[in-house]
This record gives sequence, C-alpha cells and structure tokens, in this order.
Amino acid sequence: MSSVNSEAARLLGARIRDERQKFAINQMELAELAGLHFTNLGKIERGQANPSLHTILRIAGALNVNPAVLLDGMTADMLPDRPHKITVADLIRAREAAGGS
Repeated sequence: MSSVNSEAARLLGARIRDERQKFAINQMELAELAGLHFTNLGKIERGQANPSLHTILRIAGALNVNPAVLLDGMTADMLPDRPHKITVADLIRAREAAGGS
C-alpha cells in the first residue's frame, strides 16, 4: 500500500473526506459528481495522490464548498521536497542588506 504523499496531501484528503461524509455520500457518488474515477478520489482522500488544481476545483464544486476551505492554513512547509525555505521577502531583505537592487 502506498504511503502518504505529504502532510498537505494528507490534510487535503481528510478535509475532502469530512466534507463528503457530512453529505452521507460515498466515494463513488462524489467521484461521479466531480468527474473523477472513484479510485483516484480514494487515493486523494488517503493522501496518496497529489491532485491538480483542476481536480481540487472539481471536487470543491461537487461538494459545493469554496476550494479555500479545503486548502486553508496549508503552507509550503507541509511539502517534503521543498527545495528552499527562503521566501521572496527574505530575498529582498538580503538584497537590501547587501546594498543591491
């Protein structure tokens, strides 16, 4: 069995599952409404898949929730393969401290 893709994927999947369960529908029903295959939705709910923006929007639309509800509070720090911890603000501060533009 595959493992969780990232903390962000796990959290997104849990939020989708919670929203789905509020409506007392199964994965197959939600997948149909969102235009997805139910096995893909299952992987997303388990945090084993990294859904595209379009997929997130399809799921949010089917659940009738703002996609922001599903993504609220997530940060790049939740990704395992983030190449840099430096932000644009950090870069600008470093440039200003060095006297560059």
